[in-house]
Amino acid sequence: MRAVLALTLAATLLGGCNLHHSERRAVTGGAIGAAGGAAVGSLTGLGLVNGALLGGAGGALIGAATTPSEGHVHHHYHGRKKK
Repeated sequence: MRAVLALTLAATLLGGCNLHHSERRAVTGGAIGAAGGAAVGSLTGLGLVNGALLGGAGGALIGAATTPSEGHVHHHYHGRKKK
């Protein structure tokens, strides 16, 4: 359980490190999916690790697939809007 939580936390913290918007969404979606999958897996008998793997894969796919197009992403740098 601690290993899954540590991996989820590490993936979330590293999710914003020099990644494109769709990559960040895939990483954070995977981390959220892994946490949810671990919880569901432990409750349903699937197992903590199997649930985390399935949830992480599903969350990463959904996070990447639901990335808005570049025209809809607003980038802000140091509190100022990009012109």
